[in-house]
Amino acid sequence: MESIVGKICSSCGRLTSDYTEFKCPVCGKSTITRCKQCRETYNKYKCKDCEFEGP
Repeated sequence: MESIVGKICSSCGRLTSDYTEFKCPVCGKSTITRCKQCRETYNKYKCKDCEFEGP
């Protein structure tokens, strides 16, 4: 059985293997994961610790 490799996008909530991760630019606590599509379309994300919203 194959295992699914990837992360959940912080913007759209989909499982993706093509993603970028970075710490929240405001608090630096949460790790934000964004899929390629959400990065290209500037979908918003929200930090779960400080509630900062960014494109």
